[in-house]
Amino acid sequence: MQHDNHKIRIIQIIDSLEAGGAERMAVSYANALAETIEFSGLVVTRKEGPLKVEVSNSVSYLFLNKKRAVDFAAVYRLRKFVKRHQVTVIHAHSTSFFISFLLKLSCSNLNLVWHDHYGDSEFLANRPIGALQMAAPFFSGIIAVNQILKDWAEQKLNFKNTIYLPNFPSEENNSTAATILKGILGKRIVCLANLRLQKDHFLLLDVACKLKLCHPEWTFHLVGKDFEDDYSQKIKDLIVAYDLEKNVFLYGTKNDIPFILRQSTIGILTSQSEGLPVALLEYGWYQKPVVVTAVGEIPFLVEHGKNGFLIAAKQESLFYEALVTLIENELLQLEFGQSLYRTVREHHSETAVITQYLNWLQNSYK
Repeated sequence: MQHDNHKIRIIQIIDSLEAGGAERMAVSYANALAETIEFSGLVVTRKEGPLKVEVSNSVSYLFLNKKRAVDFAAVYRLRKFVKRHQVTVIHAHSTSFFISFLLKLSCSNLNLVWHDHYGDSEFLANRPIGALQMAAPFFSGIIAVNQILKDWAEQKLNFKNTIYLPNFPSEENNSTAATILKGILGKRIVCLANLRLQKDHFLLLDVACKLKLCHPEWTFHLVGKDFEDDYSQKIKDLIVAYDLEKNVFLYGTKNDIPFILRQSTIGILTSQSEGLPVALLEYGWYQKPVVVTAVGEIPFLVEHGKNGFLIAAKQESLFYEALVTLIENELLQLEFGQSLYRTVREHHSETAVITQYLNWLQNSYK
């Protein structure tokens, strides 16, 4: 098996290196495979970003600087890279399937695998499908980040060779220790989530208002990309309106997540819709007790009362009560943290997922 793996030469393709879940996974796959197979590359099509520093030195890196939806010059540069490195598998993440499909038209012997990270898996009915239906016959396989997306690929794209591979936290990190959190050590609640509507930061702010009355010394730390849009403006306005400037802090995109988590006590997610959030895996990897919403794949990982508290979405008072229970019980914090760590290590570790991935790839070759 190991011998076979050695011959596989894979590149990951992603549109940008902004700090989102799909982007993080593209980097994690490239880094993990660099340790396992003969050649691992990472191609970024449109825009670099903060995750670039996390790309391992053993990964061959290419930035295409693609300017438009169909950019033949970019496809040509990609083709040269693929030929030079004798790549056998193209692993396209999210919307980068399209440039990969264009490449496949001129390199028919390539195996093209598409990785579906669609975040709004609760709202699949609204998903545009035309380009995917055109490209799907050229795929050797589809990887879905949750069971809902796997079913969707089988039914809507009528695609047989699909596999559900959970996201995993990256075990190695070139990141430095840079972000010093405000507030008091031992009384910090962290939320790793980009400022997007589906993450429901408004629920978090409502909970923060209540918590301020009974546990004023506890603070919330929101780490994630600020798109400088109406949603993020509303969050900032509400922090002021609710008089939470000393209780809720925004940090934007950060690269030193492990260092941030070591300074935090409890991890939360208030999302209305999710796949399997990488944030949750990171909470588990750093043994943080969690209060999270029961959306997407989260209930498959968090068992209520065993390794965290699982609350229905939009249930502000239930979320608040669970958080208070955890704040007031340090032993429970420790138990939940250790238990979630065990769950993540067994089912969602880099080693477990990469092994499954390579086995599946071996059998996907047409």
